[in-house]
Amino acid sequence: VQLQASGGGLMQAGESLRLSCTVSALTFSPTQTAWFRQAPEKEGEFVAAIRWNGGHTFYADAVKGRFTISRDRAKVTVFLQMNNLNADDTAIYYCAASKSVLSSIRDARQYGAWGQGTLVTVSS
Repeated sequence: VQLQASGGGLMQAGESLRLSCTVSALTFSPTQTAWFRQAPEKEGEFVAAIRWNGGHTFYADAVKGRFTISRDRAKVTVFLQMNNLNADDTAIYYCAASKSVLSSIRDARQYGAWGQGTLVTVSS
């Protein structure tokens, strides 16, 4: 496991939570880092991504305006600030990193390194 994801927990609807993904164990310098999630009995989906150079961000429509992805270069960590959580946000959240600039930043198949996942449960 080259990325360490943490911060998951049991939350109430409307609350906030921040996930962290430390990429210091990577054997390469990441160009972009993303969060994906997989809810029970559903396909995995893209959540958000950030490019390390320039800090350009990308969001899924379902989280736009509620979630914020950011990076701390000194700590080599990417954060996902999740506000106004709802039951649909319940999932295992995974962080992923890519060495190359991706043609499709939302395509999980293009990421070469993954973390172990952290569970977020939101009760309504």
